[in-house]
Amino acid sequence: MGLDLSAYSVRTDLAVEAREMAAQGGLQSIPGVDMESTEEEGVFITKIDISSEQGAQAIGKRQGHYLTIEVPALRQKDSDLQDRVATLFAKHFETFLQKAGATKESKVLIVGLGNWNVTPDALGPIVVENVMVTRHYFELMPDQVAPGYRQVSAVAPGVLGITGIETSEIVQGIVEKSKPDIVIAVDALASKALERVNTTIQIADTGIHPGSGIGNKRKGITQETLGVPVVAIGVPTVVYASTIVNSTIELLAQNFGKQTDNTNAILGMLPNMTEQDRLGMVREVLDPLGHDLLVTPKEIDQFIEDIANIIASGLNAALHEAVDNDNVSAYTH
Repeated sequence: MGLDLSAYSVRTDLAVEAREMAAQGGLQSIPGVDMESTEEEGVFITKIDISSEQGAQAIGKRQGHYLTIEVPALRQKDSDLQDRVATLFAKHFETFLQKAGATKESKVLIVGLGNWNVTPDALGPIVVENVMVTRHYFELMPDQVAPGYRQVSAVAPGVLGITGIETSEIVQGIVEKSKPDIVIAVDALASKALERVNTTIQIADTGIHPGSGIGNKRKGITQETLGVPVVAIGVPTVVYASTIVNSTIELLAQNFGKQTDNTNAILGMLPNMTEQDRLGMVREVLDPLGHDLLVTPKEIDQFIEDIANIIASGLNAALHEAVDNDNVSAYTH
């Protein structure tokens, strides 16, 4: 277990990427880390279970269960596919609810993390806008609530730069007052792969750490801090410029490799360096110039709306029995 992934840990929030990096570093089999991948009609599902501290340290992720839904074709804006992903997300999310001990009577608080003024960081607030909230009906007119609905409340607490208060402290205060049985936290993530941006949804039962994927060490929203189970939902919306440069070098090497055996004459030692060393070198060049930017696709406005609607629709189906789980529409709100 000599591989140090600390240089990467601030660059990706995705467990599937952390596992991939460990494999690239020579750790094909990690004790305490089990991974299972399936593919069905263009939807790739990866389950990662981290059951030991040794495994957690090896890939730089907390012990727990992680599920990733990757749908490359989401970029094509196919509404039927979006509805299918929402239905699939709902079914898998129900499993996480059950693991967290949720019952039909459990009260749920949805927390939409992020800054609604910054499009790539607005996922959480947009999801909160589109979920079905019912707690006020249970509080004010409980005898008029139809069967098949549960108590759901939702809040977008903003970010430290806007409120001056740590997000986790705001959420703690709300949890103490409203006493939910389970918290669902939705946040935008950072990825190391451009192709995963806006096409991937991660569900995890380990809670969430605001800003961890972009290097901010902040107090988390977890079961330890809140006292109730926390299920996190995240979508990568940004990637580092250094990661893009590193990936470009790799693609160039592959492309030149198809045309000549002497790629070293063109790219020198770059293709033969490990990914960690190459990425470290790229960062050394970019960081002092202030050029290691966070990058998001130019179509982010529409992407973020689409994937937020998918998540909100899936949550509505997973949380309320009265919402038809097999016919979820991402555009019913």
